[in-house]
Formats: sequence, structure tokens, C-alpha cells
Amino acid sequence: MSLLVTGGAGFIGSNFVLDWLANSDEPVVNLDALTYAGNLANLACLQGDARHVFVHGDICDRALIDRLLAEHRPRAIVHFAAESHVDRSIHGPGAFMRTNIEGTYTLLEAARAHWSALAADDKAAFRFHHVSTDEVYGSLKADDPPFAETNPYEPNSPYSASKAASDHLVRAWHHTYGLPVVTTNCSNNYGPYHFPEKLIPLMIVNALAGKALPVYGDGQQIRDWLYVKDHCSGIRAVLERGRLGETYNIGGWNEKANIDIVRTVCALLDELRPDSAGPYSRLITYVTDRPGHDRRYAIDARKIERELGWRPAETFDTGIRKTVQWYLDHPDWVADVQNGSYRDWLDRQYGAQAATA
Repeated sequence: MSLLVTGGAGFIGSNFVLDWLANSDEPVVNLDALTYAGNLANLACLQGDARHVFVHGDICDRALIDRLLAEHRPRAIVHFAAESHVDRSIHGPGAFMRTNIEGTYTLLEAARAHWSALAADDKAAFRFHHVSTDEVYGSLKADDPPFAETNPYEPNSPYSASKAASDHLVRAWHHTYGLPVVTTNCSNNYGPYHFPEKLIPLMIVNALAGKALPVYGDGQQIRDWLYVKDHCSGIRAVLERGRLGETYNIGGWNEKANIDIVRTVCALLDELRPDSAGPYSRLITYVTDRPGHDRRYAIDARKIERELGWRPAETFDTGIRKTVQWYLDHPDWVADVQNGSYRDWLDRQYGAQAATA
């Protein structure tokens, strides 16, 4: 028994792998292409752990996927691998179309072939868990109710459009071929190992370096914030007990404006690592808003609570404090990400084995 996790060296994926192996002895086969945001240093504590098999590879490589499924015979695929940064999708949408659409299609076809050949009991137990985003639903007005699983898809960026397409593929493979799938759409994650191009880690890293804290537009864009370890527990719940073919929204019940997030981070840093030059809020700098910037996201997570009994364990206050403290406690990880030396981790820690596993 094992899981095949795609994108398991990225932010959410690596947190999931660590969380899974902290709660289970079931092995994980971890497939990651190690693009800019994939970082094996996130998984350093698993070096030498036989329960974790890392494979350096691309989800668009059908032959590789087929080989991994035949060799490891996982009972489930948990599909995190995705290009996920909206700004990058605006400047270079092609990579998002390839990874998020073509990659998901490749995985679905490989999974379908593998699943179809399984014995009856194994076939009934198999799952394809697709991890997606609330951004597929578009943007909410201030007085709109939060996104429910029944909301129409209205993606507004190349990133969200590519994820919407992948969601539709997963749905179609279930309804057309019977592939046993579940999909989760999460709100904005934050926590340890977050690549510092996203809002919260960028604010922490820039503030500590005395750099400007760039805030798009008026800073009143609202997001629902979910601590990454809560997301991991939600995925476990859906993987174990979710109804086949269903979508479950996983949210933190924490709607916050971006500027309030930035001010909260500044206040925590003022407390935990005060700067002799003055409060960190002095570094807040408003910049031109990005094209097509969605105004508000909010997740209605009542379905997963009603059906599966899941609720987030962290409030925003507890989760953001843990997050800021983690970055303060891990300056080497931050430095390696900033200078690019984290890319040497593959060769240094795994050598040729990682490239050929």
C-alpha cells in the first residue's frame, strides 16, 4: 500500500508528505519536476526514510507515470503538481497550460489504464484526488455569499483558467470512464515552506531585509486564509471518506483584506524581531494593481464539515503567529531560496539516485 503524490516538493505538497508520514507508515512515492518552487530541502528530515521514495520527473511524461504505477501499485494518486502563481501566469501562460492541463490529462489517462487492470477489490479502493483552488470560481462582490461547490466556474486569470480546465477533465474522466475521483478546491494557503513570491512569505522576508512591502492597488482585495496543515488534514479526510465524483471546498473561515494581512505580519515582527529603525509598517508601499485582479474570494466549507466532520484547527491569529515564527527560526531555508542554492539539494543529498529512481 502506498500513495503517489505529485508535486510533493512544493509548498502544499511537501507539507502534505510530511504530515502524512507523521500520521501513517504508509509509504509515499513523491514525483516532482523540481521547477523553481520545488524544494527538496523541505523534505530534508525524510532523508534515509524508506517510507519516502522521491522521483525527479514530469507529470507530462506518460512512460514515467506508467512505470511508477506498475512498480509501486499505489492505492491512490494525490495530485498537487501545478503552476500556481497568478503573476507568472500573466507573463508566461504557456507553462500553466502544459503543466495544469496537459499534465493532469496525462495523469488521468495513466490512472485510468492502471485502475482498469486492477483486481476488483483494489479497483474499488483506488482514488484519484485532484487538488484545486477557489480561484476557478472567479471573484465575489463584498456582499456575495462565499463560494459553494455548486458555484459556476468563472476563472479570470490564465492560472485559474488552467486549473478550471483541469477540474473539468477530472470530472469528465469520472462521468465518462468511471474513474474514482474526488476534487478539493482550497482557499489561500499559508504556513511553513511557502516560496517567498506569495504575499505572506514575501512580506516576512522583505520586512526582515528592510525592503519595501509591495501592496497591489488599495490593498482591499479579500482572501480566505487556510493554514497549510489544516489543508492537509482536510485532504486526508476527503481521501479517506469523500464521496466519489464529489467536490469539497476546504476553507479556513478567515476572510482578510491583503492590507490587513500585511499589517498583521508587521505587528508580529515588531513583537518577535523588533527593528531599531522603527515599525515594519513604515515599509508598506502601494503599487499598481495587477491586470484582472479578483476582488474577493471566500470559501463556504460547510459541506466538508457536514459530510466528513472536518473543520480547521487553527484560527488566523494562531496560524499566522506560527508562520512568522517558522520563518524567523529558519533563516538558512530562506537564504537558500533567495540565492537559489536550494537547487543544489538534489545533487547534494540524493545524487544520481534521484534522477533515475
